[in-house]
Order: sequence, then structure tokens, then C-alpha cells
Amino acid sequence: HGVNIIPKVTICNGCCCGRIEIGNKPVPLDELKRAWVEQDLQGAVKLSSTYCLGPCSMNNVALLTIEGKRVWLGKLDDKIHYDAIVEWGVKISQNPDDSDLPDILKPLRFVPN
Repeated sequence: HGVNIIPKVTICNGCCCGRIEIGNKPVPLDELKRAWVEQDLQGAVKLSSTYCLGPCSMNNVALLTIEGKRVWLGKLDDKIHYDAIVEWGVKISQNPDDSDLPDILKPLRFVPN
């Protein structure tokens, strides 16, 4: 009934994700937070990080939540992937009906089991 739920990006950065000592890529959390401020997204799209989202077999996982729908992304291993998450945040902050993922993120989608 018209309740506007703020879209959310949750970045995993803990038990496995971002752990370079076990061969995973670093998670650029500070850069993401900075981009959120630079793009003035704080009020429009919530950014948070967590110690473990699971599924750990994917490593470097993010969860995008918009209007109750969950989009899981895994194997985020490049700055361009995180830049694309910022781009997605900017796009939905301007038009919440346009929640399509940037093309570079589409192959990283998965369904957790």
C-alpha cells in the first residue's frame, strides 16, 4: 500500500569475501562508500556491508534488494564490477522503475541454493 522501501546494496566483506590471503580479490569498501557520498546516494539507496552473506563458495558476494526482489551477485573481482554497482545505484535513485542491471553485472548473477 504505497510503502516506499529504499533499495539496498549489501556488500559481503568478512569471513571469505575480500580475503586476499586465501586468493580472493579485495573488496573496495572505502571506495564504494566514497562513491556513495560523491553521487549523493545515501538517502536514495542504502549501502551496507556485512561480515558474511553466504554463499561462501561464490566469494566476493553482493546482494541488491529492490522492492522485495533480491539480486545476488558473486565473483565481484574487479573495480569495474563495483563501479557498475554504483552506476546501478545512481540509475535507480533517478528512476526506481528501471532496476535493470548494467550489462557487466548480468553474468555475475546467481541463485543461492
